[in-house]
Amino acid sequence: MAQRYFMRLAYNGAPFHGWQSQPNAVSVQSVIEDALSRIFRSQVKITGAGRTDTGVNAAMMVAHFDLESPAEIDGRLLTSLNSLVGRDIAIESINPVHPEAHARFDATSRTYHYYTHGGRSPFLYTHSWQEPSQLDFEAMNECGSILVSTSDFTSFAKLHSDAKTNICKVTCAEWRKIDDGRHVFVITADRFLRNMVRAVVGTLVEVGRGKMDIDGFKKVVEAKDRCSAGTSMPPHPLFLQDITYPYPF
Repeated sequence: MAQRYFMRLAYNGAPFHGWQSQPNAVSVQSVIEDALSRIFRSQVKITGAGRTDTGVNAAMMVAHFDLESPAEIDGRLLTSLNSLVGRDIAIESINPVHPEAHARFDATSRTYHYYTHGGRSPFLYTHSWQEPSQLDFEAMNECGSILVSTSDFTSFAKLHSDAKTNICKVTCAEWRKIDDGRHVFVITADRFLRNMVRAVVGTLVEVGRGKMDIDGFKKVVEAKDRCSAGTSMPPHPLFLQDITYPYPF
């Protein structure tokens, strides 16, 4: 029986056309599969815990792959693998797991962070969005609490996606102050729809700017219509931050 492994990694999404392999484009998945195939001298396919869009980052991603024969995973192998994937991907660990363990289906929650900053900065702009002045974070957080009691996220789902359902269970959706002039939107759910977080943030920003009130936000959620929600925010400040499982690895 083949041995299954869980891989923990992080990546800068800027150089890639998202996580998922696709024709005529460089993706995180394809780069890692090529590197693993070279290391183990046979074709290796990986399955990720999710699929981040073009330009979206991951402070933590988990993927699994199978090898026909168990391999010794040591520091030298990780060093070789990291040299092959390049500086925009960091393979942090590879551990053997139960043959039926699944990086995607076994995940119990996922957390995303969206970073913003006030004022112009030559250092933050690559991974943070410059806020307009005087966003109303209190109103934005009131709307975030509405998301926790929402189940149908059709209004924030990418149109014409292949998702079978738009039902998600959000357990946290709040803006937190990092320091003077910097904030992060933290959202945790059992699953996410394509473009969901960026659409949510875009709509909350409409509230923060005073262009939409809390009742208007409720109506957006209830409409179950993507056209009623705000614009999709840029991808570069968005990070897949954490993934939880019912077992250690």
